[in-house]
Amino acid sequence: MATHTDEKLELLRKSPFLEGLSRKDLEEVGRLADEVDLPAGRTLMREGDLGREFYVIISGSVDIERGGKHIRTMGPGEFFGDISLVTERRRTATVTVKEDATFLVLGHREFHSLMDQFPSIRLSVLESIANRLRALEPDLVH
Repeated sequence: MATHTDEKLELLRKSPFLEGLSRKDLEEVGRLADEVDLPAGRTLMREGDLGREFYVIISGSVDIERGGKHIRTMGPGEFFGDISLVTERRRTATVTVKEDATFLVLGHREFHSLMDQFPSIRLSVLESIANRLRALEPDLVH
């Protein structure tokens, strides 16, 4: 029978966000992140609130809304909460659990530690932020 640590590593390994990391690196990410199960209907963050957490979806899905309009649905391997942690600005969207979900959650300090330790993750996060900001403000020249 697999240990809880092995199960967590398997969840981490399935995330495209963490692809390419060695087992040792995945173990380090596992030490930094908390695994959280949340039910459908739970609001994780609200647009305009201050952000202190970063989420990677392991299973299930979430709905993303901005200005009361549905923007998209995100699923396993995708992540959110990065914009406010990097820019130190308020949340750009409201996120609600669409179907029961499991997340890896990193607080502010752990998120920055992760990005410092793993340049490939830092690059992935920064590319994601650039793309999301472009999508949020399509009329601006980038």
